[in-house]
Amino acid sequence: MHIGGYRNTKAIYNMSASTLEETAEEKDLGIWTDRSLKPSIHLSHAVCNANQLLGMIRRSFMFVDRDLMTQLFTTMIRLHLEYCNVVWHPCLKQDIELLEGVQHRATKMVPGLAKLSYEERLQKMNLPSLVYHRTRGESLRSKYLHGLYKVDCSELLALHKTGKMNTRSHSLKLKKRSCKLNYD
Repeated sequence: MHIGGYRNTKAIYNMSASTLEETAEEKDLGIWTDRSLKPSIHLSHAVCNANQLLGMIRRSFMFVDRDLMTQLFTTMIRLHLEYCNVVWHPCLKQDIELLEGVQHRATKMVPGLAKLSYEERLQKMNLPSLVYHRTRGESLRSKYLHGLYKVDCSELLALHKTGKMNTRSHSLKLKKRSCKLNYD
């Protein structure tokens, strides 16, 4: 995949008598990327997977009440919609609506709730909107980093300490840790 703008030369890469093929999109560690590096391609794949799971739920269960659908949505579907959202956090309105549309369809599958508004269905099922769920996660992380929580997680989320002030850094940078495998 060639990443970059109009100055990208789109070189051909050869490895031991074979040529690497050019691709339009790639999946790495569960995240889909394309040459523009926008999250839209990943979101469309995640929404497609979530919609397939909703179809499987519709075909598999004869009756789905509020509690069952809430449990199925939070354990099976929301995981696909929020996997690694720190990397691909949507900022375009169309991407946000695409993600929210899955939860919109899931709440309509519950008998007796289909004619209510989306917000009323979320209240009856005791589910937050996906936008609120992502925002709450960001605010919790921010509150921890600013010292508003009295929880000692210094080993888990240690702050990076530098002796000098770096213009490309800030005081809330997390420390990178090395990992080792021990075969004892």
